[in-house]
Amino acid sequence: MAGWFRRLLHRPKPSSVERSSSASSSPSSSSAESSGSSPSTSLVRSIRLSPVLAPDISASSSARWAKSYDICICHSEVDLELVEELVSYLEGQPESFRCFLQLRDATPGSAVMTELCDAVQNSHCWVMLITPGFLQDPWCKYQMHQALAEAPMANGRTIPVLKGVDRKDYPRELRNLYYISMALKENSFRQIRDTVVRYLQELCRSSLSSTE
Repeated sequence: MAGWFRRLLHRPKPSSVERSSSASSSPSSSSAESSGSSPSTSLVRSIRLSPVLAPDISASSSARWAKSYDICICHSEVDLELVEELVSYLEGQPESFRCFLQLRDATPGSAVMTELCDAVQNSHCWVMLITPGFLQDPWCKYQMHQALAEAPMANGRTIPVLKGVDRKDYPRELRNLYYISMALKENSFRQIRDTVVRYLQELCRSSLSSTE
C-alpha cells in the first residue's frame, strides 16, 4: 500500500510541450462539440467546390461547326407532319439546332442513296423516328445502317424514338441502345433536345482537352 502511494507522489509532471498541445486542442474540440459536429465534418463543410462549367456549344471555335448539321432526322414520309413539328421545335431552341430534313434539304437531282449517306456523314446526331412506316421503308433502314456504320459504338449520336411500335418490333440492330418512347410529344421533343445538347457538350469538352 505504501509503495503504491509513493509511486503516485513521484509520478512525472507533463512537459511544457504536452501542456501547450492540450491547451491548443481544447478550443477546437469544444467548438466541434458545441456545434454538434466532428472536426472532419466541419472541414468538409468549409470546402466549396467550384462548379464545372459546360462548354459553350455555340462558340465560333466549337467542334460543333465541323459538320454541316447537328441533327439528321431519319423518318418515313408518312410521318412528315410529326417530323416537321420536331424540326420546328429544335430549330426554335436557344441553341438554334441545324436539322437535316430530307424533303426540304436534299439537293434536287441528286441520287437518294448519295443524299442519305451525305446527311449521315455531315451530321453529329441521328434521330431515328421508328414508326410502322419506318419499319416498312427500305430507305429508312438503309439510313439506319449507315448511321450505325458511321458510329458503331453509338456514344449518344444515334437516338431511337419509338412511336406506335411495340417493343418486340424494335429493330434488332438498335437493341443495344436505349430509346425514347413518344408517349407525350412535348416530353419526347425535350428529351431529344437534351440528348443532343449533352452529346455536343461532350464533343466540345473532348476537343478542348485534346488541344491543351
